[in-house]
Amino acid sequence: MTASSTLRTTAAHSRLAAVGAIAVAGALLLTGCGDQTKTNGSGSVSNAPLADKLPQEIRDKGEIRVGSDIAYAPVEFKDSSGKVVGIDPDLADAMGKQLGVKLTFQNGTFDALLTGLRSDRYDIAMSAMTDNKNRQEGIDPDTGKKVGEGVDFVDYLSAGVSIYTRKGDTKGIASWSDLCGKKLAVERGTVSEDLAKQEAKKCPSGKKLTIEPFDDDQQSQTRLRSGGVDAASSDFPVAAYAVKNSGGGKDFELVGEQVEAAPYGIAVAKKNSQLRDALQAAMNAVIKNGEYEKILTKWGAQDGAVKESVINGGK
Repeated sequence: MTASSTLRTTAAHSRLAAVGAIAVAGALLLTGCGDQTKTNGSGSVSNAPLADKLPQEIRDKGEIRVGSDIAYAPVEFKDSSGKVVGIDPDLADAMGKQLGVKLTFQNGTFDALLTGLRSDRYDIAMSAMTDNKNRQEGIDPDTGKKVGEGVDFVDYLSAGVSIYTRKGDTKGIASWSDLCGKKLAVERGTVSEDLAKQEAKKCPSGKKLTIEPFDDDQQSQTRLRSGGVDAASSDFPVAAYAVKNSGGGKDFELVGEQVEAAPYGIAVAKKNSQLRDALQAAMNAVIKNGEYEKILTKWGAQDGAVKESVINGGK
């Protein structure tokens, strides 16, 4: 979920595609993520190749606490049994095998994840979070003022922002500039909200863009489905998943081009550079051994793949 800070750098070609693959994603099994390790008494994995890169405290606990807004299918969400599934949980499982620990997802509202990270409630935040300079520096994008410690990002995917409407009822919306005079639902704290605020400033007098922010994307979808707003915006993979699956594909449709492509990153407190570097090494190992490609293909996100994980690649 892209989220509050600067907007994702334009690179619409770097888009997550294969929306058709998303429809069957939940039913597919990822053979590359089979458990090939053994655990010791503390729950950590005893023969993980990158275990020694982790801080000793985390190795002793055998766990990395992950703050995440688990309502953002197909990136992270709960299936019908209540299990946390999606792109991020699958990647986290694969990284955990490299590091010899379990990455445990803890649910939280998206706009509070970095606060939870700063207060040590979480060890990391992994939640479709856009890596950008504002977040790296702890800057409020609305005021330009520093509001807290910045974070470092371990980048792992490229994603952009899309608009969608009720199916067959686009209200003439084909781009962001068409939203003046309309009502738009967004998830609070996301890049979609940032982009909407910027667009609202451009609207002429008498054609106000009304922005309705919600705690999670599912609430935005409910508002749109009921006709309370004219459109909704979220990251492309999430919008595409909603269009494909909501109401059997009968509820929504994508409109216009996706914009502001930028990297998703795993957020880590700047003081935890050893943990950051261990996560980067694990992600690159997963990319190199082919599990990364299998996971993205499973969820129809292979067009957002990166060749290498970098630190703070967002602008």
